[in-house]
Amino acid sequence: MRAASGAMASFRLALIQLHVSAVKSDNLQRACGLVREASAKGAKVVALPECFNSPYGTQYFKEYAEKIPGESTQKLSEVAKECNIYLIGGSIPEEDGGKLYNTCTVFGPDGAMLAKHRKVHLFDINVPGKIQFKESETLSPGNSFSMFDTPYCKVGLGICYDMRFAEMAQIYGQKGCQLLIYPGAFNLTTGPAHWELLQRGRAVDNQVYVATISPARDEKASYVAWGHSTVVNPWGEVIAKAGAEETVVYTDIDLKKLAEIRQQIPILSQKRWDLYGVEMKK
Repeated sequence: MRAASGAMASFRLALIQLHVSAVKSDNLQRACGLVREASAKGAKVVALPECFNSPYGTQYFKEYAEKIPGESTQKLSEVAKECNIYLIGGSIPEEDGGKLYNTCTVFGPDGAMLAKHRKVHLFDINVPGKIQFKESETLSPGNSFSMFDTPYCKVGLGICYDMRFAEMAQIYGQKGCQLLIYPGAFNLTTGPAHWELLQRGRAVDNQVYVATISPARDEKASYVAWGHSTVVNPWGEVIAKAGAEETVVYTDIDLKKLAEIRQQIPILSQKRWDLYGVEMKK
């Protein structure tokens, strides 16, 4: 289905809620198998979860870290090309110049890398009696926004904690993104409280689709992910949602509906730029 502008008006998105083990080669193999399955079911854009090739935790990042390009990104490039899809490679621990980053790569249908997003906001939190975590013990932050074009729409990228920063999503909206994708691993404290709420907020504020991709929940892991990979439409409705187990979530992204919502409630043209603004500095 084509929109008047020549862009495709809808496309199928698949979110792969992967069960991540301690064996990198198994994670890569299973991830690629599920990407093929999603493609066979008509998905044109497929996304993997945060830290899909390694357990999540500051004690694991150094051991599992790779250069980019490297083993994991090579596999992603190959399967994107084989399946003729856009593949958002969740995130992996990346090593570059002696520093470690939490990095998401995106590959196009020709296998070329279209974007590389290093997590901008590091997850350093302390909720007494519930959870304490400090990514900055091992990771360095990224310093840039990351967007890529598809024949359907422009897509903006964030990783997990990036979703809490409304200004980042607003800038993506200003730059023409209609879909925001956040691979993320919220936990059993922040997940039930804020995972869906934040997605709905980002979607409604910017009249965009928002998709989040979590690892499947593993109660035996040192960090237990919430799961519940989700897609929210620009009206703030949850249109697809996983449980806690390994699964693939499918949904059709309808850009005609997005255009209708923006027409009905034209907040983007009614903003008072004379009074306020959010700007991208670099």
